[in-house]
Amino acid sequence: MKLPILLIVAVALAASAHAKIVTQSVAYEHDGVKLKGYLAYDDSKVTKSSKAPGVLVIPEWWGLNDYPKSRAEQLAKLGYVAFAADMYGADVVTLDPKKAGELAGQFYGKPLMAERAKAGLDQLKKHELVDADRLAAIGYCFGGSTVQALAFSGAPLAGVVSFHGGLLPVPADAGTKVKAKLLICHGGADGFISKEEFDAFTKGVEAAKLDYVFVTYAGAVHAFTNPKADDVAKATGLPIAYNAAADARSWKHMQAFFDEIFAKK
Repeated sequence: MKLPILLIVAVALAASAHAKIVTQSVAYEHDGVKLKGYLAYDDSKVTKSSKAPGVLVIPEWWGLNDYPKSRAEQLAKLGYVAFAADMYGADVVTLDPKKAGELAGQFYGKPLMAERAKAGLDQLKKHELVDADRLAAIGYCFGGSTVQALAFSGAPLAGVVSFHGGLLPVPADAGTKVKAKLLICHGGADGFISKEEFDAFTKGVEAAKLDYVFVTYAGAVHAFTNPKADDVAKATGLPIAYNAAADARSWKHMQAFFDEIFAKK
């Protein structure tokens, strides 16, 4: 009896040693702008014969830095193929709030926001390990707004998750155009979102009869999922802060949401 057990353990250990998170930079282009995204997947969970759902990750307004890349790796560990998209241009990142505002400002209220995100989604969708019929997008702050815009554009998504994102106006045609379910993870003390914006968004999704979940985390302010938010706040004076409880809860809410939208019929 001991030999088979030892063999099983040895095989399990060998498989564990072989398994790893594969990451790679992916060069692509949109509207003449050269972009560089970040792909991540677990080679022990995803194969060409066993494709996985794809999850697009849209960064905060700082650009494609280490934070969205780390989230892509976390998604890979859950068994998804994740692609952190580049919204600004290859290697364009900043720690300056003024510069970040300028970079993000070119997208708000314009079709470019959804179009640039869609370029990243297209890269993810065509990857050989991705189940193109099971796609989602998540985003943080500026990225949270962006995944809303992507959903409102009618992109072929099962769902989107906005983490502390600005709330966009819901288009008049959303009821007939939007295919994605929405999970909005909102900080209850987020001073960047006015009551008027909150009420308008809620009214808009209700009027459009969208399938949405709006979760508010008590005491959480803007950027509550980013462990480095406190350091950024000290350096810039921005009213942001990390909230470990809200971070953990929102990630679990995302996982439950994905279990629902990716369930095979």
